[in-house]
Amino acid sequence: MSVRSMPGDSLQNARASRQISVVFRKEEAVGQAADSGIPFGNKFLDRGTPYADIFRELNEMIGLDNVKELVYEVYAMLQVGQFRAEAGLVSNTHVYHMVFKGNPGTGKTTVARLVAKLFQEMGILSKGHLIEVERADLVGEYIGHTALKTRELIKKALGGILFIDEAYSLARGGEKDFGKEAIDTLVKAMEDYKNQFVLILAGYQEEMEFFLKTNPGLPSRFPIQVDFSDYSVDQLMQIAELMVKERQYVLMPQAEMKLRQHLVVEKLRQEDCFSNARYVRNIIEKAMRYQAVRILQQFQGSPSRTELMTIRTEDLKWEKKSL
Repeated sequence: MSVRSMPGDSLQNARASRQISVVFRKEEAVGQAADSGIPFGNKFLDRGTPYADIFRELNEMIGLDNVKELVYEVYAMLQVGQFRAEAGLVSNTHVYHMVFKGNPGTGKTTVARLVAKLFQEMGILSKGHLIEVERADLVGEYIGHTALKTRELIKKALGGILFIDEAYSLARGGEKDFGKEAIDTLVKAMEDYKNQFVLILAGYQEEMEFFLKTNPGLPSRFPIQVDFSDYSVDQLMQIAELMVKERQYVLMPQAEMKLRQHLVVEKLRQEDCFSNARYVRNIIEKAMRYQAVRILQQFQGSPSRTELMTIRTEDLKWEKKSL
């Protein structure tokens, strides 16, 4: 993958208390002033906020209610921090290193990009770019090579976010694996470059939880841990509708029904590894290709605009697999 810029009870309780909890809260009655604001999740933002475009983009993403709640908490903390500073009160700095846990296609990378832009606008990060890497980009082939590669990527990420996908793979080789050297280098950099970059580790839920247990000092260094849940079938259908609309296509009602039935089956069959929005995107793009082939075979001349936009049941094809 290429690099893109873009165990005691009291100890466990102490660690847990340092983590930001992502929770749902019932909203109290919202006044008229809030009604005129920008909707974001189950809250409203002032229309004069300079971060409106970023919040709108995140709000348009299907689901992710807990992620939106977290982003609002960070936004509120920074805004109140400014008010405290203006009132002559201490305004504390916070650590924003994060762990994103969830299956593929649940929005982890997309959210990381939006967080990078938002943190740059809010003044947390100076540049707001995203460096996306995986194990192969960090781990070298000989002693010392891994630390060198990792430090170079950290320097590129200064002022932005270093996003490590499938981060749990760094701990799979045991004590003698060079992945451990990458982890040690990252931990040191989190101290050396405090508040100069944000580190986000991402991967499957169970694997990331096991990874965090391999090094006793890791969990406390990542105060923000977010679960990215699988999308429901209804949410996947909303995502499919957005995808075809953006591409100026239309799913016929029968095609929608066929796709919904297929997604129900696939979510059951691939329960632990379903790729969510990524799976839907692949199906839609494949349907567009099949539609193009069908049109060339059915029409001698130029087809109508409606026909060019229509995806029918015969355009939705997939391999038949048993549960």
